[in-house]
Amino acid sequence: MNKLLHTLKQTPFEELPLGSIRPSGWLKDQLEIQAEGMTGHLDEFWSHVGPDSGWLGGTGESWERGPYYLDGLLPLAYLLEDERLIGKVKPWIEWTLASARKDGQFGPSSNDDWWSRMVMLKVLIQHAEYTGDERVVPFMTAYFRYQLKHLPDRPLADWAKARGGDNLISVHWLYNRTGEPFLLELAQLLGEQTEDWKGLYEQFPYWYRQTSFDHRIHVVNVAMSFKQPALRYLQSGDESDKAAVYNGIQEVMTYHGQVNGMFSGDEWLAGTHPSQGTELCAVVEYMYSLEQLVRITGDGYFGDVLEKVAYNALPAAISPDWKVHQYDQQANQIMCTHAKRNWTENNNDANLFGIEPHFGCCTANMHQGWPKFTARLWMAAADGGLAAISYAPCRVTARVGADKSTNAVIHVETAYPFRDTVNIRVELNSPETFAMKLRIPVWCMAPTLLINGELYPLHAVQGFASVHRTWTEQDELVLTLPKQAALIPRANGAVGVQYGPIMLAIPVKEHWQKHRTYPPYHDWELYPQSPWNYGVELNEQIIADKSRITEDEIGRQPFKAEHSPLRMRVHARRLPMWTMEMNSAGTPPVSPVTSKEPVEQIELVPYGCARLRIAEFPVLRVSE
Repeated sequence: MNKLLHTLKQTPFEELPLGSIRPSGWLKDQLEIQAEGMTGHLDEFWSHVGPDSGWLGGTGESWERGPYYLDGLLPLAYLLEDERLIGKVKPWIEWTLASARKDGQFGPSSNDDWWSRMVMLKVLIQHAEYTGDERVVPFMTAYFRYQLKHLPDRPLADWAKARGGDNLISVHWLYNRTGEPFLLELAQLLGEQTEDWKGLYEQFPYWYRQTSFDHRIHVVNVAMSFKQPALRYLQSGDESDKAAVYNGIQEVMTYHGQVNGMFSGDEWLAGTHPSQGTELCAVVEYMYSLEQLVRITGDGYFGDVLEKVAYNALPAAISPDWKVHQYDQQANQIMCTHAKRNWTENNNDANLFGIEPHFGCCTANMHQGWPKFTARLWMAAADGGLAAISYAPCRVTARVGADKSTNAVIHVETAYPFRDTVNIRVELNSPETFAMKLRIPVWCMAPTLLINGELYPLHAVQGFASVHRTWTEQDELVLTLPKQAALIPRANGAVGVQYGPIMLAIPVKEHWQKHRTYPPYHDWELYPQSPWNYGVELNEQIIADKSRITEDEIGRQPFKAEHSPLRMRVHARRLPMWTMEMNSAGTPPVSPVTSKEPVEQIELVPYGCARLRIAEFPVLRVSE
């Protein structure tokens, strides 16, 4: 066992108090659409989070679904300052705080499971930060004393054992506010009882498609797992804990990676085939893990992956009006129907767009994706500095400078990721010296920064360029991150096309057909109304041609194929030999491919815009 530190290591970045970041521009539109859709109304028709929930004192579902829903609903409500949604949140919080017993335990009396309480603790932390509610700290202190007393006789098991890192986040949060020594003892015990993800990722054994259940290959557990060794590092100080995270992500992506930044898991890890599924729960949980990993390591690599997942895999699995979603998405997804597919475990409903396709965990958990991403766009850095973690339109308020005595407001105006330029305007109540760290994505070969119109040299270290100067009111920065298309190699010589943080895909025209009446939003099958089996003319010279890119107006919902903010024109031919297999796109034929079909000009659009798509395409042999 590592010799543990008597305190927690300071992280390179710290989360700004929740409420410090407010969305604007297209991102605020996205959150408002979410509020108008399922997130803002789920409790009105889905009984699992309705008034009979065990987390409201009822006799209904009393495990994870209520906490999951609150984990996204609460930050959405406060980010939008939406009184209607805040009113929905409050009864859950009040019931939970009132449920505390004398011994410190809380929650529904119908179960004593550790896992569901881990989620509700994260909800309470967000509530405390957004509202300043002083009841949360003593409430959590009492619960953690209870947990320390009972874990030896009732250790973490099953889902709680796999997901103990989420418990550590709450223990660390409380320790950083109270300094109570027993919390470090609890953190050590939690680490010992949590699945040994570090050991697993140091010698990864799951390099093939899985066919039987094990918590270590369950895709959502894997998505949550990556942050656990890094959280452990904060107490152990052992660099090998951090190294296991990098190795784990590399191994999982090598054997199960998909072009959308995710790894497969149509319940269990399923290999690299582009018609294997990826669960929506895994998407939002991986985003949250990546947000924690940027904070703990200070490495922009995790920010690069976070943007790729957020701007591709997240919107792709949710309808543009935010009323229905998929359980499983496919990189090559040519229809979404009630039919048998080559899943490792999931049923025939799993890639419908509906209210509760397959398990209802995603119905409850999908809501945290955009709100938590928004709340961590920027973080505090050392000596009163600030760090830009991800680029999206927002307003940031923070205290800066060595003694954090200066109030700063940072206005970020941008159409990124659909455009290259990020405009940053600084407002201060007095001049102040501090560092602003700007993430420079690894895909960007020629970034430029203008400060008040003058070129400023950029030198990125661990993915961040530090701009240390005395800032004055109304300083303006223009960061340009030119996108260049790149070919991403896939199996059989197929490729994906990456354009900055966005993956491009062939959009397949969608016909939405009601599959099942499920008021108010129903369940839908999607059928193709345009061809999908194309080979595409692609090489480095072709994709370097900027004239192939068309930029269109960015609408209120930019993640729609018919109103895509950008497109790339390419030449393609149909491949008659490429057909369906088990109701999905078959294995792409080995590239380079030839075809006698006529040449067509087609357009690629952002992956997140297309619910039906081909994102891994065979490469045509390019004629002279």
